[in-house]
Amino acid sequence: MKYLVLIPDGMADEPIEALGGITPMQKANKPCMDALAKVGLVGTVSNVPAGMVPESDTANLAILSYDPKVFSKGRSPLEAVSMGIEMQPDETAYRCNVVTLSDEGEAYEDKIILDHSADEISTEEADELIKALQAHFGNAERHFYTGVSYRHCLIRKNGDDSYKFMRPHDILGRRIGEYLPRVDDGGAEFYQIMKESFEILNHHPVNEARRARGLKPANSAWFWSPGKKPQLPSFGEKWNLRGAVISAVDLIKGIGLCAGMRSIDVEGATGNVHTNYKGKAEAAINAFSEGYELVYVHVEGPDECGHRAELENKVTSIERIDAEILAPVLQYLRQSGEEFKIMVLPDHPTPIHLRTHTIDPVPFFIYSSDAVLDGVATFNEETATAKQNYLANGYRLMEILTEN
Repeated sequence: MKYLVLIPDGMADEPIEALGGITPMQKANKPCMDALAKVGLVGTVSNVPAGMVPESDTANLAILSYDPKVFSKGRSPLEAVSMGIEMQPDETAYRCNVVTLSDEGEAYEDKIILDHSADEISTEEADELIKALQAHFGNAERHFYTGVSYRHCLIRKNGDDSYKFMRPHDILGRRIGEYLPRVDDGGAEFYQIMKESFEILNHHPVNEARRARGLKPANSAWFWSPGKKPQLPSFGEKWNLRGAVISAVDLIKGIGLCAGMRSIDVEGATGNVHTNYKGKAEAAINAFSEGYELVYVHVEGPDECGHRAELENKVTSIERIDAEILAPVLQYLRQSGEEFKIMVLPDHPTPIHLRTHTIDPVPFFIYSSDAVLDGVATFNEETATAKQNYLANGYRLMEILTEN
């Protein structure tokens, strides 16, 4: 038996007036998803437990069968693992975004956060900025590491892994003052670095060149999601399956590596709507042909479109996932001569009008090559909810997928 798990990150949404009161999932032309859901097991699932923050680390841990209440230690250490950082027990990892703040001569606290991704800055440009931060702030206690695009990492010796930072994508368009680390409750070091980072980055040659091209500058660091080195039980030993993950983002790669799975890189995979869809499909097919039994394909595009309020691009990303990833992998599996199952679901919703994640249940379907079930005519939030097949704990999905 082969298993494909396809995660269109943040695909679920809410009805949008500009679409006539329907969601991007309902608008998107996705014949492959619809055909499989028509004869599959369809329902809704909560991947993020009540009281926890609806982040991709929590949700994807759950989908891979790890109870977030037990194993979620913050996304930054998972990203650090993917980046090849050998964390020590006394070290804490922090996500370090390079973000775009307003530049009208106002005090740092009065600036507006315009973009959590700085127009999805390229990794090559961001690397120069991270090197500048390391040159200024780095020492025996602190080290900055370049990640992918706007997503980077600070490793702090003896750092506080419990400090409650604000997620930058939750406050887009707002004055940052009330969301900055507080100097009176342990956040003074991070507040000072963020404030000074604006002076270092705002007129850095990389950002001046970006302005000249009509792009937003990455003119400030923003810290969030601290955590210690993660420990996950082996996925292979847990399920007796040889597994691989395919993703453009360090977080998902890190989860896979911590779980003992193989992480497969795809050239041109960007984490946005313009990613290499075809390359991800080819990588999944190659993994199956090499003997991997479960392949976990994560596609960040719908989520980034949700954060950036890019309605047309969100619809497009869903359509391209269906046509350029799901369809060719399905064709390969059908021709392989083996039985197979396919599970498709977003990890969490990322509604366009909110530009951030919510904790709401998400639609899922599980298709089995050897069974025909009474599914739904089209796969979306409304039809999945109507099935009244609700799973409260997402970490149980894997046992449902793998059972006969």
